[in-house]
Amino acid sequence: MKNYIIKRIVSIIPIIFAITFLAFILINIVPSDPAEVAIRVNDAVATPEAIEITRAELGLDDPFFVRYYNWLRKSVQLDFGNSYISKKPVLDELLRVLPATIQLALASLVIIIIISIPIGVLSAVYKDSLFDKGVRSIVFIGTAMPNYWIGLLLIWLFSVKLNLLPTSGKGDIKHLILPSITLSLTYISIYIRLIRNNMLENMRENYVLYANVRGLRQRSIVLKHILKNSIHSCITAFGMSIAQLIAGTFVIESIFAWPGIGMLCISAIFNRDYPVIQAYILMMAFIFIICNLVVDIINYYIDPRMRKGIDAK
Repeated sequence: MKNYIIKRIVSIIPIIFAITFLAFILINIVPSDPAEVAIRVNDAVATPEAIEITRAELGLDDPFFVRYYNWLRKSVQLDFGNSYISKKPVLDELLRVLPATIQLALASLVIIIIISIPIGVLSAVYKDSLFDKGVRSIVFIGTAMPNYWIGLLLIWLFSVKLNLLPTSGKGDIKHLILPSITLSLTYISIYIRLIRNNMLENMRENYVLYANVRGLRQRSIVLKHILKNSIHSCITAFGMSIAQLIAGTFVIESIFAWPGIGMLCISAIFNRDYPVIQAYILMMAFIFIICNLVVDIINYYIDPRMRKGIDAK
């Protein structure tokens, strides 16, 4: 297992370099001058002298690869520069809003697990029943509807019409309900279908027939054998959901004015706060890579077939 982890870590190094280069070059090919943007964002006058001084401070007159090397070296040290808007270190700005995004993502993940697993299991056990057909219809609709539309619909129903929940901001638990439900609904639909399909596939395996011949209780067969094997193949999807949920808060936070990293990035995009945008890209990429690595290690540990295939190479 140690060798596998080392190989996986080595394999992601080129990916990390590619992402850092992409994040750097995207900002450098924009038509506007970062030095002029840094001056104008605070309503200051961008005189030629001020632009020249700012370019020197930001190192924009250096050759391209020198700037990339300096930026990459500082980024490795978690020094992403200062925000053009707040003049504070970008890392401090990210750490200030990151807990709110993690809170929203984890709340959504809990909702996904609590709802999708039981309904997916019941839908498979009672295949082609009225319950199963209803679930499949709802899943189809839930998968097709975009998050922003769901969010607006929930605001209209629970805030405008029923006046039960707040529409925006971050305060008590009530403020978390609508954003977390909105963020989780699409994933609930996806995982209900995934679990149902995996359950039905495992129900056709020989070990299920053998368990029935042995006279095991149906409940035991479903929960201890079929569900267990079905969940194995869902771990990758569930693991990557953490990264997807954090990235997906970008839209949800803007709808509900949730003060997380998505809102910070939206503000940075509109104000062309390039250091914050670059740091956001790197953070999201790093989260995806780490989640993917952790999921692969878990699968290697719990799946003998995967372990045997990798060790044989």
